[in-house]
Amino acid sequence: MGLLSEMHAASLERLAAARERVPEAALRAALIAAPPPTPLRLSPQGFDVIAELKLRSPSLGDLAAATLHPVSRLEAYAAGGAAVCSILTEPTRFDGELAHLDLAADTLRPRGVPAMRKDFLVDPYQVIEARVHGASGVLLIVRMVPRARLVAMMDVAAVLGMFVLLEAFDAHDLELAASLAAERDGRDEQVLMGLNCRDLETLDIDFARFESLRPKLPPRWPAVAESGVQTTGDAAIVASLGYRLALVGTSLMRRADPELALRELIRVGRGARR
Repeated sequence: MGLLSEMHAASLERLAAARERVPEAALRAALIAAPPPTPLRLSPQGFDVIAELKLRSPSLGDLAAATLHPVSRLEAYAAGGAAVCSILTEPTRFDGELAHLDLAADTLRPRGVPAMRKDFLVDPYQVIEARVHGASGVLLIVRMVPRARLVAMMDVAAVLGMFVLLEAFDAHDLELAASLAAERDGRDEQVLMGLNCRDLETLDIDFARFESLRPKLPPRWPAVAESGVQTTGDAAIVASLGYRLALVGTSLMRRADPELALRELIRVGRGARR
């Protein structure tokens, strides 16, 4: 079983347990007390970074042992100019939990930086759950669920005022994404279109995918380069290809100076767009 299949099964189990603990009606009622989502604002300079808080990588292991305290790292991300902070909430392979999302949202809200729930979401319930725990956006994987379920999850996010990072891995995913973009044209929603150059079945990185598949990304949604961006040179390459954002996790988690590292990625990426 590949990682994506394993995560799908684990997410369904967590969904069932969450529904037992908190029925959907009660979850929706909790929305009343939730602060409004922090708006996602992209810089007019043409390139931004989604900085990720990731305590463990399935391919590289523990990323938290030699790093800053999560609050200090999130504060550094905000100070370094992150447009969004991506928060892993998957517990079995990434050591994440919803409490990390609460912590991130509380830390970032006064700084005007939105928190995004990154997980292997399979149901609209989990989108509502993310909003209740402070997320302003969610990552949704194109191939994770049937189209109708994906549309329902995007619809819930739009109703709740949340942005969506829609994640694709290959040309087939991008064909589906393009059809969704055409279908949803004119809707009051904010969608980012991500291309992940990591194969979640094999965990291999194919950086060349960013260039070969770039023409297939729906032009109406800002393009996001996911995985594989580790250096300022990488940031320059994806920015020059027209990616509006890069999602950067492992390389930032490994840095003792994440604020400086983030500033450099953004500076070089913006320079490459000129």
